[in-house]
Amino acid sequence: MTVQEKKGRSATGGAVLRQQVTEAITDAAFAELAEAGYARMSMESVARRAGVGKAALYRRWPSKQAMVTELVRSKVTDALPPTPATGALHTDLRELLATFRDQLAHPLLARIAAGLLAEASHDGALAEGLYTGVTAPRRAAARAILQGAMDRGELPPALDLDLGTDLLIAPLAFRVLVIQGLSDDEYLETLTNAIEAALKAAVR
Repeated sequence: MTVQEKKGRSATGGAVLRQQVTEAITDAAFAELAEAGYARMSMESVARRAGVGKAALYRRWPSKQAMVTELVRSKVTDALPPTPATGALHTDLRELLATFRDQLAHPLLARIAAGLLAEASHDGALAEGLYTGVTAPRRAAARAILQGAMDRGELPPALDLDLGTDLLIAPLAFRVLVIQGLSDDEYLETLTNAIEAALKAAVR
């Protein structure tokens, strides 16, 4: 075996090990969030649960806030599919709501979302991180659907885009995360019809 081949194998093994450490830290961080909450979790407790040194965390993230916001984003935003573009407002809305429903109903997110939102209300850095990594991509997808419908003449040109975006996101998020109500396909169809009607009245 050549020296270069040895180096290649070593690098591959090191990369695998680093990935395993990252996965262990990720699992530990979400477990700590679910059990202790954001305020009481610490880098030390995550490292201890993951079975690694604290330095392994700080090599990846400069702070607890950075770690949590990146991990949450990777769980719920990196998996966000392309924005629906069916050519019709109703089906675009229905597909987008189904995507949001499935992500909001993820068991892990359901366990940590309420606590994170509560902490974000008085932690500016956490709030900004969650908005940038989680909320903003969803608002951008909703806004793109609305703009497409306006361009096709399905929605009035004077539509309040901020209000329209709220209508696409807030009712479903409240139902799933706050009251933990049923959000089956029948509910999503009714919600789609209600939002579609409300959008036509949401003008400046």
